[in-house]
Amino acid sequence: MAAGGCEPSAEEAAGLSRGSGVCKWFNVRMGFGFLSMSSRDGAPLDEPLDVFVHQSKLYMEGFRSLREGEPVEFTFKRSSKGLESVYVSGPNGAPCLGSERRPKSGQKQRSKADRCYNCGGPGHHAKECQLPPQPKKCHFCQSVSHMVANCPVKAQQQLYHHHPSAGSQGTTQRAHEEEQSRVAPSEHFECD
Repeated sequence: MAAGGCEPSAEEAAGLSRGSGVCKWFNVRMGFGFLSMSSRDGAPLDEPLDVFVHQSKLYMEGFRSLREGEPVEFTFKRSSKGLESVYVSGPNGAPCLGSERRPKSGQKQRSKADRCYNCGGPGHHAKECQLPPQPKKCHFCQSVSHMVANCPVKAQQQLYHHHPSAGSQGTTQRAHEEEQSRVAPSEHFECD
């Protein structure tokens, strides 16, 4: 067989039934889904039955998947999990059409900011680090005396970025509070 998919062997074929219907849904990333069987061994069903399908059972070239609503013919068996397809093709034994969707690449693009939490080096993560476990340190300034939640360098940088420069549209709440703390206590309260 030129296209992918597994045709059942003679031993397997003994306990198999034939069905037809449509793809109910298919997860292209996980490689499985369910078929909605409307006809079993040539006889229409009163209510459609769900049949599990795995991408390895699809008759088609290249990346194997199904499109929601795609018409299919299949052989299936009853397993401990329910009805399970053994071989799935398009109508009249044609290859399946498949989904136009493809899973995103398994390898995420790493940004230049990604660094190893163990050694601080770029291009890898701690689980891939060649060095033995290093002392815990701040991820922002690399100091071993504190963690990032208490980093004075980060706090100073955030304070600097949150204060508007001279001549901009007014003071922030923090600047206003600092200004109020410098005012003498008698100016805060009116005394009778």
